[in-house]
Amino acid sequence: MDKNNFRKKCLDKIKKRANRSSIVVDKIICNILYKNIKKRNSKVIMLYIPLKIEVDIKPLILRLRREGRTILVPFMEGESFRLVKYRLPLKRKKFGIKETKYSNQYIKRDIDISIVPILGRDSTNRRVGFGKGMYDRFFDNTKYNIKKVIFISRLNCVSSKVITNSYDIKANLIIYGK
Repeated sequence: MDKNNFRKKCLDKIKKRANRSSIVVDKIICNILYKNIKKRNSKVIMLYIPLKIEVDIKPLILRLRREGRTILVPFMEGESFRLVKYRLPLKRKKFGIKETKYSNQYIKRDIDISIVPILGRDSTNRRVGFGKGMYDRFFDNTKYNIKKVIFISRLNCVSSKVITNSYDIKANLIIYGK
């Protein structure tokens, strides 16, 4: 099976499972993430603003902001993105993705943890995402020092074959639901 077919298969599985049980799975994943963040005493965290089929981390974002941690989110720019501080209000943009309205780039270079949504992964723990390559381009060209990368998904969708490329990003930790 090639990467595109695997991506479609994972996307179909995730869409079929998107129901009330997703709320419970999302909450469990957020709690595990929070424990990881707290254990590492992380101050600067790269997150994302979730789509409906991704793990809803909005409660985690609110909790971390209340604690005074710096939350960075992607701001789409051409074929990739740059990181900006999470600020309200959010505005719906390209691909139906919500983004922060204000877009001053984050200048400091150290990021303690990066939380990245995935559709699936292969046996090398490399990411299979939505097929736009935005995270791959960002990580390939980044000047940030990212200490730990965590992949999250509602479903553990794994290919036993190597279907990713060398430029696909790799995780230090993977957290998934059922």
